[in-house]
Amino acid sequence: MRKILFYVMQGEKMCFMHVLLNADSLIKSGHEVKIIMEGKSVKLPKIFEAEKNKLYKKLLDDEVIVGVCKACSKVFGVYEENEKLGLNLLDDMNGHAGMKDYVENEYEVIVF
Repeated sequence: MRKILFYVMQGEKMCFMHVLLNADSLIKSGHEVKIIMEGKSVKLPKIFEAEKNKLYKKLLDDEVIVGVCKACSKVFGVYEENEKLGLNLLDDMNGHAGMKDYVENEYEVIVF
């Protein structure tokens, strides 16, 4: 079993959909997977929620999606929306979502 962190920076919907598909596939193969939404990707939760995307909801409910960057949510004007959606607002790296804890726990980091 491998431990993988998808650290998503891009705000393109299809790019994030591929992260979700890969995460689901890896989990089904027995790997441990986490997803952190940073950068422009913090604008995507409202889109996936509005579409009632089942895979997004499943990975969110299963705590595969760890949360979104607090600082980037503020910069991109989606802080209140992300907070209302109940997302974890991550700020462990000077207000941003860090990957240090995952690296120290032997996760492979894939940046999208």
